[in-house]
Amino acid sequence: MECLYCFLGFLLLAAILPLDAAKRFQDVLSNERPSSYMREHNQLNGWSSDENDWNEKLYPVWKRGDSRWKNSWKGGRVRAVLTSDSPALVGSTITFAVNLVFPRCQKEDADGNIVYEKNCRNDSGPSPDPYVYNWTAWTEDNDWRDGTSQGHHNVFPDGKPFPHPWKRNFVYVFHTLGQYFQKLGRCSVSVSINTANVTLGPQVMEVTVYRRHGRTYVPIAKVKDVYVVTDQIPIFVTMSQKNNRNSSDEIFLKDLPIIFNVLIHDPSHFLNESAIYYKWNFGDNTGLFVSNNPIMNHTYVLNGTFSFNLTVQATVPGLCSSPSPRPPKTTPSLSTNVKSYSNSPVLAGGKPLELREIPVENCKINRYGYFMATITIVAGILQVNILQVTDVLTPGPQPDDSLVDFVLTCQGSIPTEICTIISDPTCQVTQDTVCNTVDEDLGDTCLLTVRRAFSSPGTYCMNLTLGDDASLALTSTLVSIPGRDPAFLLRMTNGILVFVGFLTIFVTVIAILVSKKYRKYKAIESNTGIVVKDKGLNVFLSRAKTMFFPGNQEKDPLLKNPGIL
Repeated sequence: MECLYCFLGFLLLAAILPLDAAKRFQDVLSNERPSSYMREHNQLNGWSSDENDWNEKLYPVWKRGDSRWKNSWKGGRVRAVLTSDSPALVGSTITFAVNLVFPRCQKEDADGNIVYEKNCRNDSGPSPDPYVYNWTAWTEDNDWRDGTSQGHHNVFPDGKPFPHPWKRNFVYVFHTLGQYFQKLGRCSVSVSINTANVTLGPQVMEVTVYRRHGRTYVPIAKVKDVYVVTDQIPIFVTMSQKNNRNSSDEIFLKDLPIIFNVLIHDPSHFLNESAIYYKWNFGDNTGLFVSNNPIMNHTYVLNGTFSFNLTVQATVPGLCSSPSPRPPKTTPSLSTNVKSYSNSPVLAGGKPLELREIPVENCKINRYGYFMATITIVAGILQVNILQVTDVLTPGPQPDDSLVDFVLTCQGSIPTEICTIISDPTCQVTQDTVCNTVDEDLGDTCLLTVRRAFSSPGTYCMNLTLGDDASLALTSTLVSIPGRDPAFLLRMTNGILVFVGFLTIFVTVIAILVSKKYRKYKAIESNTGIVVKDKGLNVFLSRAKTMFFPGNQEKDPLLKNPGIL
């Protein structure tokens, strides 16, 4: 009897061993075990159940830390980068993209071979062989080159044959929601899935990448990423305002319009045929605004803090069906990193309510999106203008730099700083930048004079910016600095010389007159030659006086003593 028990036990063990030895996709691709509820309600079109067997002989499985990973690729390790256009509105399509990042100095050429980049040196120095992997010239087996063979090694991990002609060098295995998808590709591939049957909330997509090696395949990279499916329209709102110093801090200026721009995240264009309405509430008791325009301007006229609310409604045409089921509970590995979107009613025991599917033709489903923000309104510089531009004339020799005064006025709050930027006429190439603090004694009137020097003649772009903690106001103008004309300078020099000559004669005449006024009178002697000489000089001086002093000649002191002729 004991022998019979031993024989039965042996048969039972023999039956169990093959089951334990055979690996399944879920054993290779993920450590998570989706519940039967998720498997039942998440049927992805074209995907297969991860309970299928995995061909471990053709596609070996290495655990993390296995030493074989170091030799899976020549020259280092390959890194896979997985991205998606998440979040996705339920019913839309979400796309995943995988890109392989090769070690330094390696790239994929036009034929799909991995080659060394020219003029690039890695740690091991330049390689005499231009190829890292020359798959085009693979000669181990002719069916590798043309991709037309039905060989047992031209299959996916589940045994399905490659599509013809395949001519791809990497095998990508995508895995999510208890299902997998296999695809051949080069250094980058993409996969799209429809989210109509995807459970709402955060999910995980995992990708394993293999490269061909002889008659088998070698794993080179694994990567995972979280994506989100939601029943709320993903929206983003940008807020901008003229003269606002920093829009990201949600502090804006009073008496200037704020531009609200709504961006709907819909990369698959799922809402293209939908009627979309925007309901605006700016929180300042101005009422509710409804429009079909995603852009709205609004001006706050009071300082303070306001709650801005936006609701976006989209009427989606199509067949009605039951809402997508929600997960019974959040996976522990996700709950610590991603906010849960689950808010469905739950019965005792943790099971969600089952929703009956009632298909109706030409049904319309309303989807909503929400945005809220707290906006702070403060006073700021609203506008700045240039009232006057004048050249500064300096006494004495003309300086090398031309000085120009700019008279500015502004509206709103008083600035605390002013910056000037002198550029070329196109306002592109900056030549000089100067910033100064505005005097606090400016008072309530914003009137400033800014003096700037220009080193050479020409046309300049002048930018003047007034700022405070919350605002920046800008104004610009073109300034023309004239050159110095040599002919003009020569005429100016000649004029100055003539003036100096006349001035010298005038000073000489005045000096002679003053000296004669205070000189002692002497009687005229009988010497004829001397008399004639003095008389001629007196006549000349008299005419000169008449020319410069055409007044009453009776005041001349010489007439008081006429002398005797």
